[in-house]
Amino acid sequence: MLTHLADGVRVHQSEPIRNNTVVVRGSAGVLLIDPGITGDEMACLAKDLAGEPVVAGFATHPHWDHVLWYADLGEAPRYGTARCAADLEEFLSEADWKSGMTEGVPPDIVDDVPLDLFGLITGLPAGTTHLPWDGPRIRIIEHQAHAPGHAALLIEEHGVLVAGDMLSDVLIPMLDAESPVDPIDEYLAALQLFDDVADDVQVVVPGHGSVGGADELRIRIDQDRAYVQALRDDRDITDPRIGPSAKTGWEWVTDVHTGQLQRLAERTTRDAL
Repeated sequence: MLTHLADGVRVHQSEPIRNNTVVVRGSAGVLLIDPGITGDEMACLAKDLAGEPVVAGFATHPHWDHVLWYADLGEAPRYGTARCAADLEEFLSEADWKSGMTEGVPPDIVDDVPLDLFGLITGLPAGTTHLPWDGPRIRIIEHQAHAPGHAALLIEEHGVLVAGDMLSDVLIPMLDAESPVDPIDEYLAALQLFDDVADDVQVVVPGHGSVGGADELRIRIDQDRAYVQALRDDRDITDPRIGPSAKTGWEWVTDVHTGQLQRLAERTTRDAL
């Protein structure tokens, strides 16, 4: 089901891990941002569009649940940043990419995720500031937090920030521990970019979790910054998304936090050698 966010902007939320697909109406059809994640859901999305043609797609980053597609959605160009597309091209060049990809998929839906059109993303030229399409101006806010070539999209005239896998009420900041540069610095830099546009935002849509208003955006920026700074300073972390206060059904995020601590510790040890 599509839910209204602003004039010409709607959202569809996937059940398994609360992925948000954003639909933006343009002059000749719609833009789909991060469609997914099961075949049935994407077929439902195509039906809900009720004849509105899909004229473009956009993947906020190269993780599996953001680069899916379904034949019923058509053959529109699917964009991402240049670095996002390059990361996917390298991944798809591996002979066993399907087995590597499915390792991250929840076991109960692994057979329902369509892979025929997986990862076919066209990289926009480096430095592109706005999405090339016939619709509302959409600013590309590229950064390197969470994944290579990650980009948030700001639908400027409607004040809707599509944040990708950041600013979630259910997921903690998940850093790219394999980044060639300091992932904590990268994450803090990305949060500053969100801070810089916060006055222009009325609605924030995370990759996973609940849509929030302008006040909620600032709360989430501050909460994510506090988590990342505590990681940097090796301080105890008190965060409502982990531990006893985690939302029902999202207790596994505490395990994600524990694993993240371990990977960052291993990175620190490796860099010290």
